[in-house]
Amino acid sequence: MKDVTQWHNVDEALFRQKIVPLHQPAVLRQAVKHWPAVQAALQSDMQLQQYFAALDNRAEVNTVLAHPDSGGRLSYNDTLTGFNFERQKAPVTAVINELRKINGKKDALHIAVQSARTDACLPDFRRLNTMPLLAADICPRIWVGNRIIVPAHFDNADNLACVVAGSRRFTLFPPEQVSNLYIGPLDYTPAGAPISMVDMLKPDFVAYPKFKAALEHAQFAELEPGDVLYIPTLWWHHVESLSAVNILINYWWGGSLGDDANQASPFDSLLHTLMTIRQLPPEQRQHWQALFNHFAFHADGNPVAHLAEAQQGIAGELPNKRDANIKDWLITQLKTM
Repeated sequence: MKDVTQWHNVDEALFRQKIVPLHQPAVLRQAVKHWPAVQAALQSDMQLQQYFAALDNRAEVNTVLAHPDSGGRLSYNDTLTGFNFERQKAPVTAVINELRKINGKKDALHIAVQSARTDACLPDFRRLNTMPLLAADICPRIWVGNRIIVPAHFDNADNLACVVAGSRRFTLFPPEQVSNLYIGPLDYTPAGAPISMVDMLKPDFVAYPKFKAALEHAQFAELEPGDVLYIPTLWWHHVESLSAVNILINYWWGGSLGDDANQASPFDSLLHTLMTIRQLPPEQRQHWQALFNHFAFHADGNPVAHLAEAQQGIAGELPNKRDANIKDWLITQLKTM
């Protein structure tokens, strides 16, 4: 395991031209130290609560509560028939206040707000806490909690995770380590994304022997208020919140998570592929793999370069009207499966 590469004094040009093209995680030290929210957090939990109370419109957001015995790890129950937490709704400030009240109490619940859009609950946050590295129209989301562990998962978007309060420890794995992470059900997940079944704080190498190989490729980062972590699309990340009151703001862009106008995801194609190809004989799966490599992944270059643009069809650039027609056709096909 190695440390994630650290960068200092990062501006938009450096981020866009040097960091993003590497397609590697990056710690951007103190990139949002100018935020009033971060400055409030550095003073005290009381100042932090008062700052967010002034922004809170009291809209209720999704909140999870986990039993003390869970250790804060948000995952499945023992039989994988449900989850080890309950879902409720509450305003952001009410959650922060509750975290302050239970701080230090024995057998306190583990509580977390996850991925709440600030334009819905903290409408002035974006204006008062500007993100200098991204376009201004990307909506920040807030994560609040005490000592919470989110198992390794991936996002279908690039991600900037900005620590406002508390400290967080990230363990990241390249996308190609998926075969060593022992992924849980794809269609029944705690929060929408598949997760690793390995408890990374106390891994069972008898049950999950290949996880040792994953650790050889892991990258590690610990962040304090004002620090930012860049997580490229599809990198697996395990997240530990280490303080009694933790707040993180994240930004997704690109992919289905970061595009309000297009919620379609390549993950949908994976599920469709599993439904249609998995049951085929091995020889046929190999033949379909050749077609996917050629047409979807361009293993041998542009598969329709020999055709005029007007004849390239779906394998070329699609006009909007034709794109819509293909979506309608796929919807019809799925309904007949």
